[in-house]
Amino acid sequence: MKIHILGIAGTFMGGVAQLAKAKGFTVTGSDKAIYPPMSTQLEQAGIRVSDDEDCTFLQQAPDCVVIGNAKSRGQTTVEATLNAQQVYQSGPQWLAENILQDRWVVAVAGTHGKTSTSSMVAWILEDAGLNPGFLIGGVPENFGVSARLGAAPFFVVEADEYDTAFFDKRSKFVHYHPRTCVLNNLEFDHADIFDSIEDIQRQFHHLVRTVPQNGLIVMPNDESNIDDVIAMGVWTPIQTQGDKADWSYKLLAEDGSKFAVSLQNEFLGEVNWPMSGLHNVRNALSAIAATVHCGVPPKIAVDALNRFQGIRRRMTLVGTANDIEIYDDFAHHPTAIATTLAGAKHSQENGGRLIAVFEPRSNTMRMGIHAETLPASFNDADAVFAFIDPQWDWQLPLTKFSQPISVARSYDDLLNELQKQLQPRDRVVIMSNGAFGGIHHKLLAALSVLS
Repeated sequence: MKIHILGIAGTFMGGVAQLAKAKGFTVTGSDKAIYPPMSTQLEQAGIRVSDDEDCTFLQQAPDCVVIGNAKSRGQTTVEATLNAQQVYQSGPQWLAENILQDRWVVAVAGTHGKTSTSSMVAWILEDAGLNPGFLIGGVPENFGVSARLGAAPFFVVEADEYDTAFFDKRSKFVHYHPRTCVLNNLEFDHADIFDSIEDIQRQFHHLVRTVPQNGLIVMPNDESNIDDVIAMGVWTPIQTQGDKADWSYKLLAEDGSKFAVSLQNEFLGEVNWPMSGLHNVRNALSAIAATVHCGVPPKIAVDALNRFQGIRRRMTLVGTANDIEIYDDFAHHPTAIATTLAGAKHSQENGGRLIAVFEPRSNTMRMGIHAETLPASFNDADAVFAFIDPQWDWQLPLTKFSQPISVARSYDDLLNELQKQLQPRDRVVIMSNGAFGGIHHKLLAALSVLS
């Protein structure tokens, strides 16, 4: 069978493309912009990508056109697909019907930590010899790809609450029907499609409704927004993670790089890994609980995380030049920014400054929804540098930052200012959910010339 994917460059749709190719489908796709790591993965999979405006794929008579949620009415390829009365589906529906049927689905949902927790789950199952399939919105270093077909029964999916397609406004995760479901946390986000936290909670409860009685829901014991979701009705056993929860931790290093794990106060083992931050410790507890539900012995699940290598764009060291370390991170919500910087601060050992560089690029950020809460999320940074697109109709409340902040209106201006201000022993954390104009490597190259 032949499928063509509109919007193939996104991490989710690119993952769908790789899964379809591995299952024997003939796969092509189109998009307006494509860059690593997805461009590399699609090229390695032998999947041809055409221009976003190119409608010649319809002449190849695909059996189905799979349409990503970034595509909307009025776009050339969407209108051509509808005019041709071509069979089409959303990515989540295609995934559910062609990959997830007859699989034991482990779904990881939440405002934050989905990629990290999904990667940990996949790695624990892999380390236990179970060869799981997965579709993750990032690249786990243990695997080097964001999607893999794997072998039955287990399939791990990062379960996003964003809407499915222009013709299906339900959250993606309602299509997945998990047997094991992780609910990491829940905050207001995606203001472009949700009007309130209650709207998001309703979608999360739709997910809860799909988990069977012989399944498991793993959730924190201190998230009131998730408690409200569960109060709407639950038909599935629940295990909690956190301090004094079913699955609990004891920090053996302040930065979270070493901790002990217990189940019902019974010590199971220690994790000593390259990750940092209490949020990752909590993510680890969720991952361990989920994989134990899949049949992995608890001590083996805990031990597997000692070999977990992390995720690209989650505090990934880009390089060091002139005794300045440059890190790349995907954080783009105030809570994620705060937890990333807290982890970086705790692990800062050389006495240098922690420098935060960020681009408020998400739809919610561009709408200015988090403008007032952003400053406090940078409290652990010693200095802040921001890029604000001049087309965005809002301003940062600069007086509310507790440290010096510099705002640039172009990537070049930001790069020049960083070169002027950075000092040896600085640790620079660059945060964006996009490519950020390639500033990570441009800055590294510029500093290397100076060193």
